[in-house]
Amino acid sequence: MPGEPIDADRVRATVSAVRASAPLVHHLTNEVTTSETANVTLHWGGLPVMANAPAEAGDMAAGADAVVINTGTASVTDVDAMIDAGTRANENGVPVVLDPVGYGATPHRVESVARLLDAVTFDVIKGNVGEIRGLAGEEATVRGVESVGEGDGAASAARALAAETDAVVVASGPTDIVAGDATTDEIAVGHERMGSFVGSGCMLASTLGTMTAVADASDSPVDSTREAALVACTAYGLAGERAAASDPAGPASYRTAFMDAVASLADDPIDADVGSRLSRV
Repeated sequence: MPGEPIDADRVRATVSAVRASAPLVHHLTNEVTTSETANVTLHWGGLPVMANAPAEAGDMAAGADAVVINTGTASVTDVDAMIDAGTRANENGVPVVLDPVGYGATPHRVESVARLLDAVTFDVIKGNVGEIRGLAGEEATVRGVESVGEGDGAASAARALAAETDAVVVASGPTDIVAGDATTDEIAVGHERMGSFVGSGCMLASTLGTMTAVADASDSPVDSTREAALVACTAYGLAGERAAASDPAGPASYRTAFMDAVASLADDPIDADVGSRLSRV
């Protein structure tokens, strides 16, 4: 199955592999969305742990199956712990995901991400289009943690950043871009209501970490970080569509429906044509 196109069977098989192995996903993450990221990891079938204390961050990372680093509320001390966790993960062959939240909004955020990129080898870098364009050295506008006036150019920016860092780069938006291994794919899966509550972007980073954690298993349905990222974005978007189909009354009820959809995705039918919504760009 690895190496074949991403389709409904591979999405379901990967989520089932997560459930079977229950990977430990260590987060050093945004204080605003700790609960959301822990819960989405749990609902996929992973084991979330949030250990950002400098005294233990590196030790926890060394024994994890994946590490997710999110700079949304990172202080200088937090970044020190993130570097320790990331380097220990690198030493132990543990995949590391970076979510550079709000990159470009303030000098502190730019300096923090630069320190991380200098010290840690990242397997996946995930951001909105403004963050990815900024990291690729392009002009981008970010207000707070939101991308403004995204426009075109997401694919070229993701390709450039992937070439510079050797990471798989995910640029999230109405359609997601996944760049890596000399290929770039666009994923037209998801729903606009996924942006109606705080934390959906952070939750995608956790989903990427959870799916990437099973990529190296001998019997895994995905045999590379890029394939794991494609499945993660597809599964995440499908959950968003499924939650919207129940027509929740408001953003809070939609968030609950989304979590329920994540938890049930492996057990419910998946659109057999979902593979046709992934295209090479």
